Amino acid sequence: NDNLHLLHRYIDIRKRALGLDELHMYDLYTPLVPEVKMNVKYEEAQDMLLKSLNVLGDEYVDILKEAYENRWVDVYENKGKRSGAYSSGAYGTNPYILMNWHDNVNNLYTLAHEFGHSVHSYYTRKTQPHVYGDYSIFVAEVASTCNEALLNDYLLKTTEDKKERLYLLNHYLEGFRGTVFRQTMFAEFEHIIHKKVQEGHAVTPDMLTEIYYDLNKKYFGDALVIDEEIGLEWSRIPHFYYNYYVYQYATGFSAATALSKQILEEGQPAVERYINEFLKAGSSDYPIEVLKKAGVDMASPEPVKEALQVFEEKLNELEALLFEEK
Repeated sequence: NDNLHLLHRYIDIRKRALGLDELHMYDLYTPLVPEVKMNVKYEEAQDMLLKSLNVLGDEYVDILKEAYENRWVDVYENKGKRSGAYSSGAYGTNPYILMNWHDNVNNLYTLAHEFGHSVHSYYTRKTQPHVYGDYSIFVAEVASTCNEALLNDYLLKTTEDKKERLYLLNHYLEGFRGTVFRQTMFAEFEHIIHKKVQEGHAVTPDMLTEIYYDLNKKYFGDALVIDEEIGLEWSRIPHFYYNYYVYQYATGFSAATALSKQILEEGQPAVERYINEFLKAGSSDYPIEVLKKAGVDMASPEPVKEALQVFEEKLNELEALLFEEK
C-alpha cells in the first residue's frame, strides 16, 4: 500500500502511450509495441539460456547442457499433447519439462522459468534424502522467477533496438504488475473477507463485489476507469476457491528479484549462497529460513522494497524511451 503510487504511475504512462482519453481495465492487455517481432528458434533459446544463466556458474550451466543432451525437454506440440508448460519428475529421476514451443520471446522466458523449477528439483533430489526431496509453494516460484530476472537482465544488456527494449521492459513491468500488485490485491481481498466472517458479518455477493471494486479503485488509481462490472471479477478467479495462498506469488517474485540483484551485483558469494543454501535445501528447513540463509529475509520488508526499486528503475527507462524527443 505504501508504494501504490508506482502502479498508479505505470497506469498513467500506459494511458499516455496509448493516447487514450480514458483507460479501462481491458486496455491494460493492449501491447505498447505491437509491431516488434522477436523470433527465437528453440536452438537459439538454448544458447541464450546458457549465456544468460552463466552468472550462476559452470555447474549450473553443465546441468543445462546435460538437459539438452539427454532430452529433458519435450519441446514441440504434438497430437494428444496437453497445452501449457510444466516441470515434472520424481525423486530418483531427472526432471522433465513439457513445452509447446513457438518461435517467440515469450517461450524463451517460459523455458527459463521451467528450467528454474527443474534445476531446483535436480539439486534438491541430488542433495537431500527422500523425506526432504521436495519444496513448498512458498519457495517454488523463487528459482523459476530468478531465472526470468537473470534472462531479462541479459537481454536488456545485449539489445540496443528501441522497440525491443520497450518490449522487454514492458514484459517485466507487466509481470510485476500481475504478480506483485495484483496478487497482493487478491490476498488483501481474501484477508478482508476472512476478517468480516470473524467479526460475524454475513458474506453476500453484494458485499464481496463492493469490497473487490473498492480494492481495484485503490490499487489502480485515478488514471484507470474502474467499470462497475470489474467488481464481479472475484467470482471467476480460481484462487479464491482454494485455501489462502496467493500472497506467495508476490513474496516469491520479490524474493527472486532480490536474489537476482544480489547475484548480479555480488557475484560468486551470492551464487554460492543461492545454490548451496537455497537450491539444494529442499524442505530440510522452514521455507523462510531457507531463504534467509540464501540472503533474503522475508520476515522483513526489505526484499519487497528492493523489488519495488527495480520496478521503479525499469519504469523510469520505459517512460524515457516512450516519450523521448524525436
